[in-house]
Amino acid sequence: MSQTIFTPFSEQDLLPKEEVLEVVRKSKKFSIGIPKETCLNERRTCITPDAVQVLTDAGHDIIIESGAGKGSFFTDLQYAEAGAKITKDAAEAFAQDLVLKINPPTEDEIDLLKAHSYLISALQINLRDKAYFEKLAEKKVNAIAFEFILDEYGQRSLVRLIGEIAGTASVLYAAELLALSNGLMLSGITGVRPTEVVIIGAGIVGEFATKAAIGLGASVRIFDNSLSKLRRLHTLVDSRVPTSIIDPKELQKSLRRADVVIGCLPRFCAAPLVTEDMVLKMKKGSVIIDLTIDNGKVIETSELTTLEDPYVVKHGIIHCAVPNLTSRIPRTTTKAISNFFLSYILNYDEEGGFENYLLKSNEMKQSLYMYKGRHVKKMICDKFGLPYHDIHLLLF
Repeated sequence: MSQTIFTPFSEQDLLPKEEVLEVVRKSKKFSIGIPKETCLNERRTCITPDAVQVLTDAGHDIIIESGAGKGSFFTDLQYAEAGAKITKDAAEAFAQDLVLKINPPTEDEIDLLKAHSYLISALQINLRDKAYFEKLAEKKVNAIAFEFILDEYGQRSLVRLIGEIAGTASVLYAAELLALSNGLMLSGITGVRPTEVVIIGAGIVGEFATKAAIGLGASVRIFDNSLSKLRRLHTLVDSRVPTSIIDPKELQKSLRRADVVIGCLPRFCAAPLVTEDMVLKMKKGSVIIDLTIDNGKVIETSELTTLEDPYVVKHGIIHCAVPNLTSRIPRTTTKAISNFFLSYILNYDEEGGFENYLLKSNEMKQSLYMYKGRHVKKMICDKFGLPYHDIHLLLF
């Protein structure tokens, strides 16, 4: 006699079934605004049409103000075909989750930002004042500066990228100005002594300026206060260039012989290294290019110039202090910056968005100078007398 076993499960319930795995929901995609640049005759932009194509395929909305790519020789049609929305209203471009700019927004443009959005642009701290940061704080935005962006190795990769272009461009432009001022050619010619180039700063900008000047056949001398940077550069150029710590007497001797002086050592909250008295003793018709005018000038007699009026003459010396000198070669610079931001934004996608990445990335925290309207970069707060907030305390 068969015995019936009671079970609460049906035969179908007891059959093996496919395992159901939890599907992690991807972070919400965000909209990216690219306004047209309005300051310093800026010709660069942050994103190329090719980058727009990749970002739109990844699910992001790209809103570009009409004409934003014109200076870099990219048309509205190219951006539209890549998937961007073209708008004639600057306010629409500024009203997105993430705003990408080359130059910092003007005070009028700050009014167009929406609260808690992300702003990524250069800061050019030497051209800002306290009122600027206070106005930006009123909008409760999260602001990231090109100058502070760190990669996973703790390196300022975007600064390096732009510095490579700036170093090379500074020497090429100096060659133009030298020919204009006294008819000298920067490159060496058989039977004619090479021109003398003094480079103050052995960082990335100084490195590429040195390579460009040597490539043209000039005689180069480099000054810096960092022995490790001097040693590194000395090795990179096969010991062909004399280097020196910044000794005022030694620097003055070199400046007297110099045809071109390139200043590329930021002097944040520090006095210029080249005094007006040193400039007075330089050869008439020589050229000074001060690349750090927006982060503290190297030469005392430098003053801010623009691409439209790129130089002034003081004491018989041509002075160029254009903060966006790489805008003279806008298409190359735009492509380089765009490559950086494409990987930068896609990386945040993989990490679950800006807010998620901010919680676990120290590099992201260091890149911010404002978080939800609070000042989180101590060097800025010290310079302008602003209230400082530790970003780590704001997040926990």
